[in-house]
Amino acid sequence: MQCLSIIKDMKEIIRQTYLDRIEKFLGKDTIIILTGQRRVGKSSILRLFKSKVETLDDANVIYVNKEKKEFDAIRSYLDLNDYIDEHRNPSKTNYILVDEIQEIEQFEKSVRSYYEEDDIEIVITGSNSKMLSSDLSTLIGGRYKEIYVQSLSYVEFLQFHKLADSDEALSKYIQLGGLPGLVKIGLDEQDAREYQMDVYHTVLLKDVIMRNQIRNVPFLENLARFLADNTGKIISANGIAKYMKSQGENITSTIVINYTKFLCDAYIIHKVNRYDIHGKRLFESNDKFYFEDNGIRNALAGGSREGDVEKVIENIIYNHLRRLGYEVMVGQLQAGEIDFVCTKPEGKRVYVQASFIIADDNTREREFGNLHGIKDNYPKYVISMTPLVSKTDDNGVTHLHLRKFLTESI
Repeated sequence: MQCLSIIKDMKEIIRQTYLDRIEKFLGKDTIIILTGQRRVGKSSILRLFKSKVETLDDANVIYVNKEKKEFDAIRSYLDLNDYIDEHRNPSKTNYILVDEIQEIEQFEKSVRSYYEEDDIEIVITGSNSKMLSSDLSTLIGGRYKEIYVQSLSYVEFLQFHKLADSDEALSKYIQLGGLPGLVKIGLDEQDAREYQMDVYHTVLLKDVIMRNQIRNVPFLENLARFLADNTGKIISANGIAKYMKSQGENITSTIVINYTKFLCDAYIIHKVNRYDIHGKRLFESNDKFYFEDNGIRNALAGGSREGDVEKVIENIIYNHLRRLGYEVMVGQLQAGEIDFVCTKPEGKRVYVQASFIIADDNTREREFGNLHGIKDNYPKYVISMTPLVSKTDDNGVTHLHLRKFLTESI
């Protein structure tokens, strides 16, 4: 009975921001694509949209979920065409909704064909960015809108698990991350870790190994663990290759670059470029990597968070900055580094330093000093978990508690 109650409650949880963004682009001759790592909630958002559309008198919904066995027969774009034609209603607006469309061979041909029809709206989901960079863009150019779906924000985490905002709840979020499926599993750490590793291995198999025909699977898994151990550190392909060689694996930097890209394509990790703040240019090598879900990152890294909590905090801050709509880069100064240089298309910019606790003058100078060295008028923040700090000012640099940052915008 308890399980049924949880499932019933889950139906009431609506990630309205994503539904609003879908509706914003309806009727604008735009193919809408929900992208992101598997199990971050794309399917649920699509089902919620489907339920809403089904209430409209002039709507006909054609729904395909490639993770359900009932749609196994739809293997190619020809099968998809046949299914759509069979269920199409010419007297209504036909909403073609396809979940995990990359599982259908040459799906882009169907999308291009039906996109041209006046009575069609197309909303699809996919778990591999290569689908956009090559499969789709070649055929449909800029006629699509990508809506990137992330794992749960801290506020959504509180909503899903019916928790009040507190230090204890934040600790759970830091430790276990934001996969929506945890609402069914619960927040017991052992159960959560088993679920997170199941999700990770599914993504690795379907969206990395099978899609890219990976042969050296042990190295791929070692690479993912290495990136988990070194989250937020500036690393290079040559550096990883040398490290792997020291561990007995003869791996070239080219293989490191390729395999890292495959992990990025599947949205397991995100590569963040370095930006010369004074010279206003991008560096071409040595990047940082962050995980889409800090719970999966922690499961791969193993152990407790006592020794690497700064890495996890930095990972969480990076993902929330993305959630707020910023393009994020790592800032490079002659005298040091700024964790994040964040910009928006309209020209807004903020600088952010991530820290665990500002406990002494040396730490304060390291975190605040680099920001003080940037001679422009854009907002500057240090985000930490320092006790008793909510929001303070230090000579033009705002010190913000992590909980406040995750529940408000900057």
